[in-house]
Amino acid sequence: METVNLTESQKKARRGRNIALGAVLLGLVVVFYIVTLIKFGGGMAG
Repeated sequence: METVNLTESQKKARRGRNIALGAVLLGLVVVFYIVTLIKFGGGMAG
């Protein structure tokens, strides 16, 4: 089985994409958490 050897620029590009994807996923989690708090919080206030 052959392995693919990446150049330094390819490794940096991959790392940058991974960090960006992680940030997007974290942002979505935060948005869903806030929306859930607002939905349930609004129901309890009234």
